[in-house]
Amino acid sequence: MEEFHKVRRLPPYVFEQVNRLKASARAGGADIIDLGMGNPDLPTPQSIVDKLCEVVQDPRTHRYSSSKGIPGLRRAQAAYYARRFGVKLNPDTQVVATLGSKEGFANMAQAITAPGDVILCPNPTYPIHAFGFLMAGGVIRSMSVEPDASFFEPLERAVRHSIPKPLALILNYPSNPTAFVATLDFYKDVIAFAKKHDIIVLSDLAYSEIYFDGSPPPSVLEVPGAMDVTVEFTSMSKTFSMPGWRMGFAVGNERLIAALTRVKSYLDYGAFTPIQVAATHALNGDGSDIAEVRNVYKRRRDVMVESFGKAGFDVPPPAATMFAWAKIPEKFRHLGSLEFSKLLVEKADVAVAPGIGFGEMGDDYVRLALVENEHRIRQAARNIKKFMSTADETMHNVISLNAHR
Repeated sequence: MEEFHKVRRLPPYVFEQVNRLKASARAGGADIIDLGMGNPDLPTPQSIVDKLCEVVQDPRTHRYSSSKGIPGLRRAQAAYYARRFGVKLNPDTQVVATLGSKEGFANMAQAITAPGDVILCPNPTYPIHAFGFLMAGGVIRSMSVEPDASFFEPLERAVRHSIPKPLALILNYPSNPTAFVATLDFYKDVIAFAKKHDIIVLSDLAYSEIYFDGSPPPSVLEVPGAMDVTVEFTSMSKTFSMPGWRMGFAVGNERLIAALTRVKSYLDYGAFTPIQVAATHALNGDGSDIAEVRNVYKRRRDVMVESFGKAGFDVPPPAATMFAWAKIPEKFRHLGSLEFSKLLVEKADVAVAPGIGFGEMGDDYVRLALVENEHRIRQAARNIKKFMSTADETMHNVISLNAHR
């Protein structure tokens, strides 16, 4: 049967090919070191779990919750923005709780997109940034991802040549997958451009607290006037090791937040109330839990950079996020990222995320997630070193699917 219209609009989910290979290898007894999916392995801090257990005992919390988030949770998010960024938010009109930043992005796309609307989206980027708007009937125009002067020339071209004029620009810093970090000066230029051309700015700040050089990444909402055109999405998944809890936020422009809130009110009743109360407890904490998570990822980053480098696989040290973005070693680059990722599972018992899954501009790269302990990361480096040192003998029958390019 013919696929449904919206399903046809979605590109193939390339990560599934690596996932199937990984599952098959594990079923055969292989010990796969999984650096592919960005699924935090650290436990949620005990005080947050304890708060959940305490609140869930109250039968009143078992009822339907609030789609936009309980008032205390929205106040806690507003207080976090005031402490961390110096940004003042009205918790009643400028904050809405989401089921993770991914759901927030997808439903914002549903709220603001008309068929054929042009969305300016970085490439490579986290897939929902493009897929959410594709499912909503939008058209994606790819942009540069590096936050420097080169970012703006494609934007100018897009405004001149896109019909209709672009509706929205997506930002993602610290970036998944590239780990680029934006400066406040860069954000000032972006907001000036957006206001000049009447473009909405949607900023994904999911990795705001996972940084390693002592310089906390800024929020675009720190720019004077940004609130006029911007909504920013955050998540508790990485900051507090709460990925399965599905707790995030959208904050910013009142009109856009109202549109998202209205769409969500038709689609969900919000997160389970005890989860929202526990999330409130986390946001109102002293920050020590966040610091420990950050330190763990920093240690893992340093081990990965050192051990992979010794193995002959150069991994530039990311300044932020829980990922490294590494160019495929020259010997294997002609294969493309998907075939190289498959080879690592088959020959080295290591799973990584192929760069092509984040956009065609990522095909020379793979993303490495810092979700295994330091011992396992070193073991992955040893496995990869062994594979690469014997590749000339073991890969004589491997033919690149991209050899024609």
